[in-house]
Amino acid sequence: MNLPREVRIIGGQWKRSKLPVADSPGLRPTPDRVRETLFNWLGQDLSGWRCLDAFAGSGALGFEAASRGAAEVVLVERDPRIVRSLRESQQRLQATALRVEAADALAVLRRANPQSFELVFIDPPFDAKLFDVALAAAANVVVPGGFIYLEADRAYDDAAVAPIGLRVHRHARAGAVHFHLLQRQEPADAA
Repeated sequence: MNLPREVRIIGGQWKRSKLPVADSPGLRPTPDRVRETLFNWLGQDLSGWRCLDAFAGSGALGFEAASRGAAEVVLVERDPRIVRSLRESQQRLQATALRVEAADALAVLRRANPQSFELVFIDPPFDAKLFDVALAAAANVVVPGGFIYLEADRAYDDAAVAPIGLRVHRHARAGAVHFHLLQRQEPADAA
């Protein structure tokens, strides 16, 4: 599969800005039309939101959130070459609300304070099979009523995510990729 060499931010203050895409195994930048759908689901304005892009890769999801007004966006990536590229894009765009952390996504999710983000993006390499463990960890760091975006190689339904306090808010498919917007249940909803 040929990866694009760059992706464009599709909305907000950095609309049309380009982000480089590294040639790295397992890296699949979220396509423009999928990001457009996601931010239509979320609403275009994320002012005040705290977001975590747990498997940042190209950074397209996190930069998109910051471009749309998120107060804090943490991009987590463990590949040092990709981390450098993300930091270069951060500096070029003067993205002061965005922080790049060179770390393992699961470790960051596990040590993050409970209920510290309104939105967590989970888009791990498909062959790593990290979907379930990452979802469980993310469910703890999302505020009640907050969202987890998941890209996976299969569809998740309410029965699969209810045990960790989530429900499927939206789901769609683009080729072999299933993308989901999951919502953390309010404590009264879980009863």
